[in-house]
Amino acid sequence: MSSSSNPSSTATLAPPVGEQSTQQPQQPQTQPPAEQSNTTPTPSSPKSPRTNRAISISAPHYHDHNTVHHPLGRIPTGASRHSTNNAEGTGEPLGRTITSGTTASRRHAPDLAFPYLTTDISRGGITDEYRTETRQGFIPMDDPDNGLRPVQSRLSTLHGDRFVLHDTEKGAEALKNKKLVTWLENDPENPRNWSNFRRWLITAIVSCGVIQVALSSAIVTGDFKDQEEYFGVSSEVIALTVTLTVCGFGTGPLLWSPLSELLGRRLLWAIPTFVYIIFNIPCALAPNIGCLLASRFICGFFGSAPLTLAGGTIADIWGPEERGFAIAIFAAAPYTGPVIGPLIGGYIGKYAGWRWLYWVNMISAGVVWAASLFIPETFAPALLKKRAKKYRQDFCDDSYVTEQELFRKPLNEIVIETLIRPFEMLVTEPILLLMSLYISLVYGLLYAFFFAFPVVFGEDYGWDDAKTGLTFIPVFFGVGLALFVTPWLEKKYTAKGDQVTPEDRLPGMLIGGPFVPISLFIFGWTAPPYVAPGGGSWVGPCSAGIPFGFGMVLVYFSANAYLIEAFPDYVASALAAKTVVRSAAGAAMPLFISIMFRHIGNGPAASILGAAAIIMALIPFGFAKYGASIRARSKRAAI
Repeated sequence: MSSSSNPSSTATLAPPVGEQSTQQPQQPQTQPPAEQSNTTPTPSSPKSPRTNRAISISAPHYHDHNTVHHPLGRIPTGASRHSTNNAEGTGEPLGRTITSGTTASRRHAPDLAFPYLTTDISRGGITDEYRTETRQGFIPMDDPDNGLRPVQSRLSTLHGDRFVLHDTEKGAEALKNKKLVTWLENDPENPRNWSNFRRWLITAIVSCGVIQVALSSAIVTGDFKDQEEYFGVSSEVIALTVTLTVCGFGTGPLLWSPLSELLGRRLLWAIPTFVYIIFNIPCALAPNIGCLLASRFICGFFGSAPLTLAGGTIADIWGPEERGFAIAIFAAAPYTGPVIGPLIGGYIGKYAGWRWLYWVNMISAGVVWAASLFIPETFAPALLKKRAKKYRQDFCDDSYVTEQELFRKPLNEIVIETLIRPFEMLVTEPILLLMSLYISLVYGLLYAFFFAFPVVFGEDYGWDDAKTGLTFIPVFFGVGLALFVTPWLEKKYTAKGDQVTPEDRLPGMLIGGPFVPISLFIFGWTAPPYVAPGGGSWVGPCSAGIPFGFGMVLVYFSANAYLIEAFPDYVASALAAKTVVRSAAGAAMPLFISIMFRHIGNGPAASILGAAAIIMALIPFGFAKYGASIRARSKRAAI
């Protein structure tokens, strides 16, 4: 493929191959990529420049349209259903496609960048439009590889078949001339074709954004005593500064998720985070406890935007075969931030005063926000919608569309999808409920440590807040160990190709789950009074952070991936439900953990939590054995 076949911007794109413009554009247009080369590719097997995998050369597909398309997917060839011999002697241009298996058996991996919340998938189904690269920049609606396909769940049949292409009288006839706009081959505007440096830079900024916001929830624990004295409230009331922030983390995504699908990601990286930064000011200057608590909730609500956008942004720029380490970093980020909070908060509170906890948080948020302004738009539906609009204007042809434009949900259905369906699924889908409970326990235990550590190290060992904050360092070691394991898990998963099932995502939980209760028993029974304070006795409870950090990241990474694979056509609702339940647990733990450890003792308190962790650790073992049969009876799970 010559370099001239890769236009640098949509402003130079010509009408797709086979289309005639009814009005010549005012600006000169380049020839379509497929028409620029006068040479015919040889039927060898070249290597993909991005994945170093063989690309099959084949004759183009033909449909009941006057166009020919040459899809460029990103699935390994394996047993390709095309043959180079099919094109011999035809005198027609050869297409490039990466495909595997047959249309009937081909497995379509969940796409985190698909606009599930704002697209009526019951009518439009799912498409690979946003990930496909084609020579002419579009595919017909009924393309067998990447076009519209019905939702694969029992719910679609229980409520009747509404898939538009199955409606031969109205739907298919009305859409037969529509073309789904795709990326061009090696399209420079496709975020997944950007340079590795650019994509890693975006990944770093995104991860820092998540860490910073997560840090804000726990940095205040560095100096609770002075805040209690200043406002004249109990420790339970001041703990609400953590609880309400985490509540904001749970409710904010219900707004930011659908908005990001409608407006794109770039705008939401900028505006909500700026509001979050501003509301740190009333936190630092709060004259009363009411002002502080209200401002903390608002900070959590608007600060949840980076938590909502980060995973999707990483999925936008990295393909499934590339994102192993990037997604591992993202999985660790929400848990790394809260650990940093008390580590630095203790020293800030000790040497600068409690108000500086909020000033430092605002400054760090401002730095990350400034960096996030350089993140370009990465959301493929938003980028391709803009391109489709340009096609329609330049070529005076309304047939160029994206699926989101054709099947956009009305506002009332978006509200139902965002606010009602996640909770409906929690009640009706046992996989979602149990996995959400497991994730919520692990997330809640992280916040439980923020209040249990001060009891053990502050009250039993007599350490100040600054020194107590240092006891969270072992958690970092555990998180670091997990970062070496998660890419290996991802590699083992992708190596199975089209034969994988959602249950193949469970090994991370099977490995990491037992480490969580182990850490709790170590923490509780190596602390005073069972081991007398003095000398190096602090090593026991302090070292509990290593297995906890390790197990925490593996459980979250694996459980999150399992939910995505188990509910591929309802990903947004499943993740929203998980986020709400997880945040509820994180918000509840600070309200009773300190009292629990003081009244029943370190060992018994940790044992109760450990027993709950043991019960939860059995869940993935159950799904590994019975998950497939449970999904078969589910309305919305993958079948």
